[in-house]
Amino acid sequence: MKMKIHRGALVVATVAALVGFPLFNGLALADHHAVEALEHAKEAVAHGKEGHAAALVEHAREALKHAEASDVKSPHLAEGIKHLKEALNHGLAPHVDVATEHAEGAVSHLSEVK
Repeated sequence: MKMKIHRGALVVATVAALVGFPLFNGLALADHHAVEALEHAKEAVAHGKEGHAAALVEHAREALKHAEASDVKSPHLAEGIKHLKEALNHGLAPHVDVATEHAEGAVSHLSEVK
């Protein structure tokens, strides 16, 4: 009887590990800087949509710092960095609409970084 309980627990633990590992593994693939870059890029978009050029620039600058500090090698990260630089340039002009579009492009690419 005890053997069946232990075997059942082992089966449940194994299934949970096999199902849970890919979920957690995907979360662990993006490093801290990539996650922070995405969060700041999202904030830049939100401020850009409200017409706040200074706040857009501030968050785009922080997103760019984190994106450039990331250890992840990804074409999406590289494209995100390009969009962040454009968002900064246009935000400083201030061309808020164009800067917001580039910040949205950055969010799109940074969301794909793994």
